[in-house]
Formats: sequence, C-alpha cells, structure tokens
Amino acid sequence: MSTQPLTPPAHEAVFPPPRENLLEVTGLVKHFGIRGGFLQRQTGAVQAVDGLDFEVRRGETFSIVGESGCGKSTTARLITRLLEPSAGTVVFEGRDITHLSDGKMRPIRSDIQMIFQDPFSSLNPRHTVGKICGAPYRLQGITPEGGVKKAVQDLLELVGLSPEHYNRYPHEFSGGQRQRIGIARTLALKPKLIVADEPVSALDVSIQAQVVNLLEDLQNELDLTYVMIAHDLSVVRLDSDRVAVRFLGKIVELADRDELYESPRHPYTVAMMSAVPIPDTKRRTERERIRLTGDVPSPINPPAGCRFHTRCWKAQEVCKTTEPPLVEIVPAHSVACHFPEPPHVPVAG
Repeated sequence: MSTQPLTPPAHEAVFPPPRENLLEVTGLVKHFGIRGGFLQRQTGAVQAVDGLDFEVRRGETFSIVGESGCGKSTTARLITRLLEPSAGTVVFEGRDITHLSDGKMRPIRSDIQMIFQDPFSSLNPRHTVGKICGAPYRLQGITPEGGVKKAVQDLLELVGLSPEHYNRYPHEFSGGQRQRIGIARTLALKPKLIVADEPVSALDVSIQAQVVNLLEDLQNELDLTYVMIAHDLSVVRLDSDRVAVRFLGKIVELADRDELYESPRHPYTVAMMSAVPIPDTKRRTERERIRLTGDVPSPINPPAGCRFHTRCWKAQEVCKTTEPPLVEIVPAHSVACHFPEPPHVPVAG
C-alpha cells in the first residue's frame, strides 16, 4: 500500500485554510446620554454605535469607512476598551473583554494598541520623543533587552526616523514625522491588534501615501492585524482585505475589498464611490456623479426603517417602516438594503 501523501488533481484549486478570528464584535451598542433642564435629566441619547456585528481575522486589514458622525471613532474606542459599551460583546482571542476592570485589562492592553487621528494632540509637547515612546515600557513594568533607550531608538529606526531624534520634542517635527512617532509608541509592546483611527486624515496628501505604505510594510514584517478607520474610500483601497461601510451607527455593507470596489450594492456605498476623484478624464465622463438630496438624519433621532431612506433615490414605502437586516446576498458580500444595486457586469472590450 502506497504511503505517498494524497495530492489533489491538477484541475482542482487548492484554497488556503481560513484564518482564525482575532477579534469578534457582537451586538455592539454605545449611546451617549443628553441631559438638560434644571435637574439635568436625560432628555435623549446620541446613538453613536447601534448594533454592530463583525469579526477581524488574524493578519488581515479590516477597514471601516463612513462619513463624519457615523460612529467610526467611537467604535475604535470601544474595541480598545477606552470606552465602556452600552451593550454587546467584544471578544479578543476567545476572551470576553467587554466589561473587564482596568486591572484585568492591563495585561491585554499590550496586545491591543491604537494609533490616534491627530498627531499634534496625541503627543505630550512637554515630553521628549524618548519619554513618549518609552512610556509603554514604564506603564507595563517591562525592561526590554538592552534598556529602554536602545529599544526606543530601534523603534524610531523601524518607522523611518533617526535614532538621534530620541532627545527631541514633538514641536520639532512635521505632521508626518509626529505620526511616525505615534506609530513607534504603538509598536513598543509588540501588539497583535492595532486600531488606526484615521491615521492619515490630518496629514498632507503628499505624506498620506508614505504613512499608508509604512503601515503596510510593518504589517508584513511584524505580522500585525489592523482595524483601519477612515472616511475616504480611496485611502483604504490599496491595503484593505475587507471593508465595512458605516452609516449613522450601523454597518450597511460588508465585503471583500475587490468585490466592494468593483460591485458596490448599497446605494450609500454607490454614492460614496461616485464622489471619489478620478484623475483620468476619460474614465471620469463614463461615471455618473450621484448627488444626495433630502434631509441629513440625526443620530439623536434617527429615522424609522432604513436610516438612509431620507436621502436614497431608491427608497420605497417599506424602507420607511422596516429596517433591512445585514444579509449575505452573495458569498462574502453582505448588504443591509431592501433594494440593493444589481451586480456590476464589466463591459467586454
């Protein structure tokens, strides 16, 4: 009897095994109370995050995009436990961290780190670069091999800065260099998951590509997993594996990157895609620019039914009364819409 391993026939495709989930978010909710009057009673609530379900696979870049005010940054702070959820669960590496105390979260924080949006306010102007990047070691009581100074200088070199910058202050650097300092601080404890909250939105366009390329290089070198927050679809197009589109606290579309960009199915995603600038004038004339009309809904009092129906050109009566669930209409492509767009069929050349 042959002991040779079985090999699939040449005509059968061999798919890599699915990656395990590093992060699982279920039913995540965060409402911020609004108080008013003489007795400061709660008169309402901002529904920043209103029922999110998604998972992040180990080693991938999971991007969340949407307009300002849709709850992206709040989601980032809920994942990293900088905010306490109103409801739902956050599971990291199989462990429920939703309501862990500060003491129990301390050892986990070395595995979950965050890159903040504004490199100007996220760095203490009174501290040197060495003290800023060395703070994670001090807070966790860790003494790296060779000492903190050597470790920080290695980090600076890793993100494209000079080790000689160790004794300088944040005001001596440009915006792009400050963001690199923030990234170096994030990498100090060798995290497994990095939540990047619009890491390039405060930077010049000429610098954005450099920082995005740096993050991609670091991911390949250090085997990192990213949750990337952005409001610009063009920023996350190159390095995302999957993209979730947010609108008013909810996910309206979730798909693999190529599938989403080639065939968006939710009207809001289609409208966002049409607003992305195209430098090629020939391609620009072939695409219809969608201009949304109607009232912009408020997260304090979101409309009934589909939250996008007040601005949607496809809305019908059912959209005003029944909220569409997020369902998988084709493999790896989920949409929350009663009347999703048909799949895009490329025209043969």
